[in-house]
Amino acid sequence: MLRIGGTRLKTSALGTKTNLGRFVRPVAAASTTVTTRGFSCTGRALDAQGSPETQNSGSSKGPSRGSSSSVAVLLSALVASGLTFAGTKYYLDNNNTNTTSNNPAGQSINHTWTTPKYGGLAEFQQAYPELLEILGQDRVSTDKEDLERHGFNEWTPATIAVSGSTPIAIVYPTSTEEVSRIAKICHKYRLPMIGFSGGSSIEGNFSAPRGGICFDFNLMNKIIEVRPDDMDATVQPAVGWVELNRWLKSHDINLFFGVDPAPIAKIGGMVSTSCSGTNCVKYGPMRDHVVNMTVVLADGSIIKTRQRPRKSSAGYNLNHLFCGSEGTLGLITEITIKLQVAPENTKVAICPFPSVKNATDTAIQIIRAGVPLHCVELMDDVQMWAVNNSGYTSRKWSEEPTLFFKFSGTERGIQEQIEKAQEIAKKNDGTKFEFARDEKEGEQLWSARKEALWSSMALGPKNGKVYTTDVAVPMSKLAELILATKEDIKNSGVAYGSAIGHVGDGNFHATLIYNDTPEEEAAAKQVAKNVVYRGLQLDGTCSGEHGVGISKIDYLVSELGPDTIDLMHTIKLALDPYELLNPGKLFTKEAIETGRQRVLDGTSREYYPFPPKDNETNAATSTPETK
Repeated sequence: MLRIGGTRLKTSALGTKTNLGRFVRPVAAASTTVTTRGFSCTGRALDAQGSPETQNSGSSKGPSRGSSSSVAVLLSALVASGLTFAGTKYYLDNNNTNTTSNNPAGQSINHTWTTPKYGGLAEFQQAYPELLEILGQDRVSTDKEDLERHGFNEWTPATIAVSGSTPIAIVYPTSTEEVSRIAKICHKYRLPMIGFSGGSSIEGNFSAPRGGICFDFNLMNKIIEVRPDDMDATVQPAVGWVELNRWLKSHDINLFFGVDPAPIAKIGGMVSTSCSGTNCVKYGPMRDHVVNMTVVLADGSIIKTRQRPRKSSAGYNLNHLFCGSEGTLGLITEITIKLQVAPENTKVAICPFPSVKNATDTAIQIIRAGVPLHCVELMDDVQMWAVNNSGYTSRKWSEEPTLFFKFSGTERGIQEQIEKAQEIAKKNDGTKFEFARDEKEGEQLWSARKEALWSSMALGPKNGKVYTTDVAVPMSKLAELILATKEDIKNSGVAYGSAIGHVGDGNFHATLIYNDTPEEEAAAKQVAKNVVYRGLQLDGTCSGEHGVGISKIDYLVSELGPDTIDLMHTIKLALDPYELLNPGKLFTKEAIETGRQRVLDGTSREYYPFPPKDNETNAATSTPETK
């Protein structure tokens, strides 16, 4: 049911087509009563090596639980772990991006990393009858093809390293209550739990290197409630942002959801990775749009992060704790999100430039001039070549570094924005400001930007592979990073590579297309590695919007330092002492040990320059010269 302004409307009860390519019909949730309660633990890192222990409630097994609140648990765990905040020093030095920790490794946080023991096939066989009682056979899958599609996708760089990292089974819950009941079973048998909604993640975020149970939320795809006067909506995790905006428009509600990553992205996954999109320069990233969440914790407890006012100074901001945690702290089952007023008019324009530097300088100057851009995106010469050859637009565009603009507002306001943007672009040698001739062409042009990854893959060599990564740096450093990366690509021997930037916030994506050979695969990995380490040297982050997943675990240690990772892990243990939630993501014992040693020997920010190859030209001879 959907309620708008107090009126209830019926929503569709049709089945959902999952990423598996088949329809799964929704099944009514089993009648059950689940008590929402606080999460408690003993305040220490529990030994995960033993067999499941008996819980106080029901037949579930696990560590004995008290009655303290989640906040009290977190505090007690931090104290018990020996955190001395007053004495903890910053890992990063703002005056020197190459500094390492001032503390000997492990001094500031007395933290021990252990290797958890997880339930496997034998434990799943014990759990299977209990899962069937909740879900029935239709909503528990062990099909090999299903498992593989829930372990990795074709555009995930981590796929290269984690092929075969698939779950033991997939479950399809329909409600928070079912998720809670399933989580209790997984907790009882020490089975890892991995969330899955759109399956569009880039960094191996939903792969299952420890096996376990994948929670596919595609049956939890309901718009629960829209409140136009409050400008918010409550949705289940498998509602797509595109579908939500389409629904709002079809019901003549002049609101929309402003975060716009890949069109196939679902809101649950968007929260999990704290993604962004092309609208970020005006509306901000995902974490700025979350009002509250309902979360199922590792032991099946259900919490709500806060109430629904737009501001609150009551307690910790748990929204920011769970947003971006990649499913390592809880399974998100409902999200209340902010909606924005739909712009009265929009206008799309592009402007080519003689160099990447000219383009980025233009974007920075327009933003500093106070022009309220809706979007400003950068596509390099190679990506413009891909646009022209992908069939997304009906006209050909200049194959030079190009800024894509979207202006929004009143007709008069848009005209003022355009005049100022044109003036600044001209000063930076922008060659021609071209506008979409009508709404359809504007949609085509913006679609070419949104579908850049897929168009690049389609134009790659037969049986080619893709490796993509993203970083974010201060805006003033973006041109330096892109130009160095393009030089790496040119000398690497990969088929071709392109650069795309959310230039308004310094976020840069490198897409590398290569032939399926060991040599080109190694070259693509090296270029991607260079991108990240250069980004860190420029005071940036290893991930602007894709998350860490598996493939950026080592980089996160280099970025934040081992003491900060220890603190993150301490918080993880407070909420998930057996480390059952999406294990092997964000941080691992091996990565922290390696990272700590690199701090001690002074190589935590090391950069591996790609050696130029003499007498070897770029394999992508049909692409334009790098600019």
